[in-house]
Amino acid sequence: MRGKIKRRDSFYVYILECKDKTYYTGYTNNIEARIKLHNSGKGAKYTKDRRPVKLTWVKKYKYFKRAFMKELEIKRMSRKKKEELVNSYLKISVG
Repeated sequence: MRGKIKRRDSFYVYILECKDKTYYTGYTNNIEARIKLHNSGKGAKYTKDRRPVKLTWVKKYKYFKRAFMKELEIKRMSRKKKEELVNSYLKISVG
Protein backbone atom coordinates (compact mmCIF):
# COMPACT_ATOMS: atom_id res chain seq x y z
CA MET A 1 0.00 0.00 0.00
CA ARG A 2 1.29 3.44 -0.91
CA GLY A 3 1.87 6.09 1.71
CA LYS A 4 -0.18 9.23 1.96
CA ILE A 5 0.84 12.23 -0.10
CA LYS A 6 2.17 14.99 2.08
CA ARG A 7 -0.16 17.93 1.70
CA ARG A 8 2.28 20.46 3.13
CA ASP A 9 5.93 20.55 2.14
CA SER A 10 7.72 22.01 -0.85
CA PHE A 11 6.08 21.40 -4.20
CA TYR A 12 7.24 22.72 -7.55
CA VAL A 13 5.25 23.35 -10.69
CA TYR A 14 7.48 23.44 -13.72
CA ILE A 15 7.52 23.88 -17.47
CA LEU A 16 10.06 22.04 -19.56
CA GLU A 17 10.97 22.85 -23.13
CA CYS A 18 11.47 19.67 -25.11
CA LYS A 19 13.91 19.10 -27.96
CA ASP A 20 11.07 19.62 -30.47
CA LYS A 21 10.27 23.03 -28.84
CA THR A 22 7.03 21.80 -27.25
CA TYR A 23 6.27 22.41 -23.58
CA TYR A 24 5.62 19.89 -20.84
CA THR A 25 4.13 20.93 -17.49
CA GLY A 26 4.27 18.94 -14.28
CA TYR A 27 4.69 19.12 -10.53
CA THR A 28 7.07 17.44 -8.09
CA ASN A 29 8.52 17.72 -4.63
CA ASN A 30 12.11 17.39 -5.93
CA ILE A 31 12.76 19.48 -9.03
CA GLU A 32 16.38 18.44 -9.63
CA ALA A 33 15.60 14.72 -9.44
CA ARG A 34 12.54 15.13 -11.64
CA ILE A 35 14.45 16.84 -14.45
CA LYS A 36 17.10 14.11 -14.33
CA LEU A 37 14.32 11.54 -14.53
CA HIS A 38 12.83 13.24 -17.60
CA ASN A 39 16.22 13.40 -19.30
CA SER A 40 16.87 9.72 -18.55
CA GLY A 41 13.69 8.81 -20.44
CA LYS A 42 11.79 7.68 -17.35
CA GLY A 43 10.03 10.92 -16.34
CA ALA A 44 6.92 10.92 -18.52
CA LYS A 45 5.75 9.20 -21.67
CA TYR A 46 5.47 12.59 -23.40
CA THR A 47 9.09 13.61 -22.77
CA LYS A 48 10.63 10.18 -23.39
CA ASP A 49 11.09 10.73 -27.14
CA ARG A 50 11.58 14.50 -26.87
CA ARG A 51 14.83 14.58 -24.94
CA PRO A 52 16.79 16.45 -23.87
CA VAL A 53 14.46 18.72 -21.97
CA LYS A 54 15.36 21.94 -20.21
CA LEU A 55 13.69 23.74 -17.36
CA THR A 56 12.17 27.02 -18.55
CA TRP A 57 9.85 27.93 -15.67
CA VAL A 58 9.43 26.84 -12.06
CA LYS A 59 7.48 28.04 -9.04
CA LYS A 60 7.61 26.72 -5.49
CA TYR A 61 4.48 26.10 -3.41
CA LYS A 62 4.03 25.19 0.22
CA TYR A 63 0.82 23.23 -0.30
CA PHE A 64 0.17 20.33 -2.66
CA LYS A 65 -3.29 21.54 -3.68
CA ARG A 66 -2.03 24.95 -4.80
CA ALA A 67 0.72 23.35 -6.88
CA PHE A 68 -1.70 20.87 -8.40
CA MET A 69 -4.18 23.61 -9.29
CA LYS A 70 -1.43 25.74 -10.88
CA GLU A 71 -0.33 22.77 -12.96
CA LEU A 72 -3.89 22.34 -14.25
CA GLU A 73 -4.15 26.06 -14.99
CA ILE A 74 -0.95 26.00 -17.05
CA LYS A 75 -1.95 22.84 -18.92
CA ARG A 76 -5.14 24.61 -20.01
CA MET A 77 -3.23 27.63 -21.34
CA SER A 78 -2.65 28.21 -25.01
CA ARG A 79 0.85 27.91 -26.41
CA LYS A 80 1.03 31.71 -26.61
CA LYS A 81 0.13 32.14 -22.91
CA LYS A 82 2.73 29.53 -21.91
CA GLU A 83 5.36 31.38 -23.96
CA GLU A 84 4.43 34.65 -22.22
CA LEU A 85 4.77 32.96 -18.82
CA VAL A 86 8.16 31.45 -19.73
CA ASN A 87 9.45 34.73 -21.23
CA SER A 88 8.43 36.79 -18.20
CA TYR A 89 10.14 34.25 -15.92
CA LEU A 90 13.34 34.28 -17.99
CA LYS A 91 13.49 38.09 -17.84
CA ILE A 92 13.17 38.01 -14.04
CA SER A 93 15.64 35.15 -13.64
CA VAL A 94 18.29 36.67 -15.88
CA GLY A 95 17.74 40.00 -14.26
